Amino acid sequence: MTTMTKLAALCGLILALAMGAAITPARAQMAGYSANGDNSYVLGTGDKVRVIIYGEEDLGGEFQIDGSGYVSLPLIGQVQAAGATAAQLEQEIGGKLSDGYLQSPRVSVEISTYRPFYVVGEVNKPGEYSYVNGMSALNAVALAGGYTVHADDSTIYVRRNGSTKEESLPADQMTRIYPGDIIRVTPSLFWSVVSVVAPVSGVVGVVAGVPGASGWRP
Repeated sequence: MTTMTKLAALCGLILALAMGAAITPARAQMAGYSANGDNSYVLGTGDKVRVIIYGEEDLGGEFQIDGSGYVSLPLIGQVQAAGATAAQLEQEIGGKLSDGYLQSPRVSVEISTYRPFYVVGEVNKPGEYSYVNGMSALNAVALAGGYTVHADDSTIYVRRNGSTKEESLPADQMTRIYPGDIIRVTPSLFWSVVSVVAPVSGVVGVVAGVPGASGWRP
């Protein structure tokens, strides 16, 4: 193997390791959501679930997960929902109903409404928006009224639900948005520079009109 061949192989290995390291836990989790659908979706505050107790229609219905992460159901009261998948919540509800209420209950849980996501920054209508399956960065920005004239339309900054860090992601159709995400659109480099330079230019203009201040420099 020649020296050039060895160098090429080494560069390829380093690149592969770097790409693997770039997959953050949040991205890995979201990739699981995308691949497996709602089966792996982790419920959280603001999600609404439809609970069906077969043969006991009065015990089911739609329930929203409250700020403490619970749903309140007939007979059994509060059940921890945040942090669980729909399948895990089914088992939890079934277990509580089996404990002195129903014999071998059959329970189904499905997500009826996802918790909202948020768009802030350089969009025309910043705020909270309802999530739908398959949401992309472009869809999210469109819902928020599109970009302002000052916006950087190539990159968005996303803080995934439950994360304390933002990710810099392409503002395109391939970037997936998930329930609870906070999307921040920043000004373009040009407008960022203008916002810094313009106030200084204004001060210079004012000082230039003051007698005896011609030698002043910011």
